[in-house]
Amino acid sequence: MTRQRILVTGASGFVGGAVVKRLSEHPELYDVVAAGRSERGVDSSACRVVSGLELSEPAGWAEALQGVDVVIHCAARAHVMNDTSLDPLAEFRRVNVDGALNLAAEASKAGVKRLVFVSTVKVNGESTNHRAPFRETDEPSPEDAYARSKAEAEWKLRDFCKQAGMELVVVRPPLVYGPGVKGNFLSLLKLCNLPVPLPFGSMKNKRSMVYVGNLADFLAHCIGGRGAAGETFLIGDDVTLSLAELLKNLRRAQGRAAWLVPVPVFLFRWLGAVLSKAEAVDRLTGELTIDSSKARNVLDWSAPYSVQQGLKATVDAFHQRPQSGESA
Repeated sequence: MTRQRILVTGASGFVGGAVVKRLSEHPELYDVVAAGRSERGVDSSACRVVSGLELSEPAGWAEALQGVDVVIHCAARAHVMNDTSLDPLAEFRRVNVDGALNLAAEASKAGVKRLVFVSTVKVNGESTNHRAPFRETDEPSPEDAYARSKAEAEWKLRDFCKQAGMELVVVRPPLVYGPGVKGNFLSLLKLCNLPVPLPFGSMKNKRSMVYVGNLADFLAHCIGGRGAAGETFLIGDDVTLSLAELLKNLRRAQGRAAWLVPVPVFLFRWLGAVLSKAEAVDRLTGELTIDSSKARNVLDWSAPYSVQQGLKATVDAFHQRPQSGESA
């Protein structure tokens, strides 16, 4: 196989950093260019680091893109709860839509053959309650500003790449976890670390997730996979856990007993209505599952890490993190 030059955006971020690490483990196959705002957390001995680049300033990417065969675009304005921006959709569009198109235009000028775009399952929708798991052929149903920006980026990139003659691969992961995870999953880790019983024993709702190591491996498969060009893929771990099963696994990985109390789900919903937190309770108790068989069949891919391995690595990193005065 001919050695290829791969540029990864968002290289100092959670997903981008994992992709750089995965590709850098095979220098015989990949010449990695790690592009991001900073060099923080990027091993410069294993790749070429290009920092200080902004998606809003496309001209700055020309030099970094020289000789690049494939771009894996991980950089994005991430989904945040309780966004305080005056116009969240405009902010998301500025980075996730306009920025992606700026990058695609510069990549096309540089002769890049393929763009792998990391999107989100939220393009499909927010839940699979009372329906089959999400598939790539489903009609998109984005609900919040982040999801709408990603959906818009997908269709605009398809149009641009078709006209430019550049191959596009779209990857929609669900919740991504792994060492260094933040947001809701970090809150779960802190919750499971408390020496108290948790009232989630009745939470049988399934939630698809993907370990960051599995996602990075799949993105590597998208680089040269002949069947990937022009396709969209939903990608997840081999096993989908219920919320109760996830919490049990996290507690066991921390060396604790599961200690989950089976409080009826309707009590959570009642409490959510009383406290005006119905939306948050819906997310907690709802289902979101995906059918990722297309990724496995088209690219002959299988997850290199089991759910248990992924959760163990995540928990180990959680306990090794600097405490900085925060309570666990």
